[in-house]
Amino acid sequence: MVSEKMHTLGTKKSTIRTIFEYGKKRAAEVGAENVYDFSIGNPNVPAPEVVKTAIIDILNTVDTCELHGYTIAPGLPQVRETIAASINRRFGTNFAGKNLFMTSGAAAAITICFKALHEDGADDEFITFAPYFPEYGCFVESVGSKLSVVPANTEDFQIQFDKLEEMLSPKTKAVIINSPNNPSGVVYSEATIKKLAGMLSAKEKEFGHPIFIISDEPYRELVYGGLTVPYVAKYYQNTLVCYSWSKSLSLPGERIGYIVVPDEVADFGRVYGAIAGAARVLTHVNASSLFQRVVARCVDEPSNIAAYEHNGNLLYNGLIEAGFTCQKPQGAFYLFPKALEDDDRAFCKKAMEYDLLLVPGSDFGCPGYFRAAYCIKESTIRNALPVFKKLAAEYK
Repeated sequence: MVSEKMHTLGTKKSTIRTIFEYGKKRAAEVGAENVYDFSIGNPNVPAPEVVKTAIIDILNTVDTCELHGYTIAPGLPQVRETIAASINRRFGTNFAGKNLFMTSGAAAAITICFKALHEDGADDEFITFAPYFPEYGCFVESVGSKLSVVPANTEDFQIQFDKLEEMLSPKTKAVIINSPNNPSGVVYSEATIKKLAGMLSAKEKEFGHPIFIISDEPYRELVYGGLTVPYVAKYYQNTLVCYSWSKSLSLPGERIGYIVVPDEVADFGRVYGAIAGAARVLTHVNASSLFQRVVARCVDEPSNIAAYEHNGNLLYNGLIEAGFTCQKPQGAFYLFPKALEDDDRAFCKKAMEYDLLLVPGSDFGCPGYFRAAYCIKESTIRNALPVFKKLAAEYK
């Protein structure tokens, strides 16, 4: 009667969402102050005041029918020109409005890219690196393709190039990277990006067709300690950049982002056309007319990374003191510590007995670890640290 696959996706929530909903229920039972919910990446830093100012001014000055009407599918031309100019100033690129396609957030952007690149009837494959955002799996499968996962390099969470080379094949359509990374918080170094670009360029020649990099970048602005996130399109021609303002401006509910299709990609016109066609069949008529205008006004607004960096260091230092092993925060707003037993699901279940809500690393393709989102109140982190110590004491 209905698609079994769609029914399963609709009725079996993601582990993250399930834990988040449990946390709300548990808070009603024991008080929110007694539940330490590190499950979901929902920004706790308010959107900057300039966003509110822009919304009010746009509502007061733009014709209502124009404001709430359709835009052309790729987005308002002046908005795309404004965003392209900002990217060029920041990264030394040479994009124009024609290189951008506005989307309803980064999830829409990457799904559109998957749909655009997958050829009907072909045995295409997309490759990503553990740990990875788990929704990649259902996004890729939804377009009729396959996701393959390179095992995690748990030394530093950079890429295991020997494993990647083994997996690359004539079926490879694209490689998906996410830096700063959800869930590890690690930033891919320039050396990593250069090596990836070199390997894929060699494989393109060997296989006789383009291999794209899909660079998923919703956390680009959230980096700490003076680190720089390499702009991948400057290192590799066949790069599609997917971005959203969900994290940088704390606008996850507004669903606004874009795809960059550089002139240098193989057969730009066909690729951009396929992006537009994929958006059409996926019913992305156009991104929000209001929020296209808002982000154009706020495109150079700096992110408030100080609060996230503070929270990340607070949680990291507390977990290290409690006996956990973890990479120091580099970007995004997650820590990815090693669980205190091999079975990360059992560990997270044990943590729930202390009302510590953590996400098993297995959900990100990396068993033996767990994710803790620190985009939460500082007081929650401080109150949770003694509880982490009690949990750790059970394993000593």
